[in-house]
Amino acid sequence: MSERHRLEGRKLLIVDDEPDVIETLKEVLKGCDVRGATSFEEGEKLLKREHFDIAILDIMGVNGYELLEIAKRRNTISVMLTAHAFSPEHAVKSFKMGAASYIPKEEIEGIESFLEDILEAQEKGKHFWWRWLDRLAAVFEKNFGEEWQKTDRDFWKTFLQ
Repeated sequence: MSERHRLEGRKLLIVDDEPDVIETLKEVLKGCDVRGATSFEEGEKLLKREHFDIAILDIMGVNGYELLEIAKRRNTISVMLTAHAFSPEHAVKSFKMGAASYIPKEEIEGIESFLEDILEAQEKGKHFWWRWLDRLAAVFEKNFGEEWQKTDRDFWKTFLQ
């Protein structure tokens, strides 16, 4: 399968309380079958009624962590997308709760690369987060300083080992 076309035709659910975020993602992910929901209740109904290859879940505003639990029970790969919950602590929480990735909204234009990484990892039997640190370490350093990993040194020391 071509490296940049793993997403082609995939069914995605985006749950975010900001309709403009959903519209932006629909534009960025043009080759995908994208459904959007602007509330927890809408997202929950869609997750329970339909199969999605990937769910992109806002953390704040739509109770993204609860949606993550529902998506996991439905065997749906889930990605946490956030602006207000952008922190090293939420990245760790997302990882520990079973999200396939944690992406700050400031990286929304490049989300296709993150999703492609996830699907490639699945294809190759690797951990979903295998390229995450390479892609986002500089963003975290810019936002939280050079020692952003110090809040949970043990976790980051053993991250993906």
